[in-house]
Amino acid sequence: MSAGPAVDPRGPRFAAVVTTVVLAVVLVTGWWPLLAAQTVVFAIGAFAGLRLAPYSVLYRVLVAPRLKPTSEREDAAPLRFAQAVGFVFALVGTIGYVSGVTALGIVATAFALFAAFLNAAFDFCLGCEMYLLVRRFTPRTEQAS
Repeated sequence: MSAGPAVDPRGPRFAAVVTTVVLAVVLVTGWWPLLAAQTVVFAIGAFAGLRLAPYSVLYRVLVAPRLKPTSEREDAAPLRFAQAVGFVFALVGTIGYVSGVTALGIVATAFALFAAFLNAAFDFCLGCEMYLLVRRFTPRTEQAS
């Protein structure tokens, strides 16, 4: 299964900025329905593809047309893996808040916020780096010709 076409690297950074704001609002307010919505956003990016992810659509429709075109492209596979990691943390956070284990909700949301902030502020995708490490240490099978 393909991870999808290569993407404009400015799109994931835009998504990280929006995600950072959303997760910060969740931590400040404790409003778990917003975290649940962010969980869905992560799920779409991870499992349906970046092209369908809501923040990617916002970037393509509202932001990209106002920027100079770029030929720079980024592989989608590490980005989708990062979305899956974000999904897990947001899901655990949502479960924590909903079940009354608020500390779990706060900690899981804080981890997701930390990763999103690293990408938004420093263009460092923690999930992408995890993907590369997993790939490096995963044995590859030879494909038949």
